[in-house]
Amino acid sequence: MKLLILGATGPTGRHLVNLALKAGDTVTALARTPAALDDMADRITVVAGDATAQRDVATAALGQDAIISALGQGKTLSHRGLFDHASAAVIGAARQQGVSRLVWMSSFGVGDTFQTANVTQKAMYRTMLKGVYANKKIADDRIRASDLDWTLVYPTALTNGPATGTYRVAERLPMKGAARISRADVAAFMLQAAHGSEWSRREAVVSN
Repeated sequence: MKLLILGATGPTGRHLVNLALKAGDTVTALARTPAALDDMADRITVVAGDATAQRDVATAALGQDAIISALGQGKTLSHRGLFDHASAAVIGAARQQGVSRLVWMSSFGVGDTFQTANVTQKAMYRTMLKGVYANKKIADDRIRASDLDWTLVYPTALTNGPATGTYRVAERLPMKGAARISRADVAAFMLQAAHGSEWSRREAVVSN
């Protein structure tokens, strides 16, 4: 499968690239800093560009079977419209290049998933994450309303732990205690979703 991975320089994106290569996929990564992927330059195609620019995404999306986005704002809480702008660029580029499959990583607590969050989670989502989550909701709503074959992925708190392969996934999950999931497990699910149709035009909450 030919995959365009957005956010490949980030911690979840790195897992995605490695898993895709192990699965025998052909990987293209769009990156603002291509040098960050120099250690993979002989195994993937790296396109310099910005995920919020439709022209750049379209260049990288040419000939791809699917787009997987693991975009994130890093440790900062300043999103600067990243998810809103990137979703518009990706949808436009996908239509332009005839790529229908899109797997997009959001966050648990965005949109309707907020309703099943526990008290502690809701307090965090209403305060320190309020701005980021509002911007992610704009992106998610736009993707959901598009004509693409989308999957929206809602992981709980991300960790850098190893893959367990025993995570839970459902359209809605009850939350108890400190819900979390490793980035490696999220990447594994996203790649699986891109390869299959089970999660086509569905939302997936993933957690431990």
